[in-house]
Amino acid sequence: MIIPVRCFSCGKVVGDLWEPYLRLLEESGGDHAGEALDQVGCKRYCCRRMLMTHVDLIEKLLLYNPGSGDKDKHLPDLRQ
Repeated sequence: MIIPVRCFSCGKVVGDLWEPYLRLLEESGGDHAGEALDQVGCKRYCCRRMLMTHVDLIEKLLLYNPGSGDKDKHLPDLRQ
């Protein structure tokens, strides 16, 4: 979904490192993830885990907007 703001283990702020990390990965072709983490200042292994294992699903979830598209494809409204 959205990158967590803080590391789950140590509490360090890692949310602001996500975009620079992605930019460095694109520049290197995705081959040097460890070096990109070093360059953005992510030294602890727990924080590195937060960035390396994050899966950005927000763009995929936006495709399933229940307010648009064909009404027959949506789940029934169970609110009563």
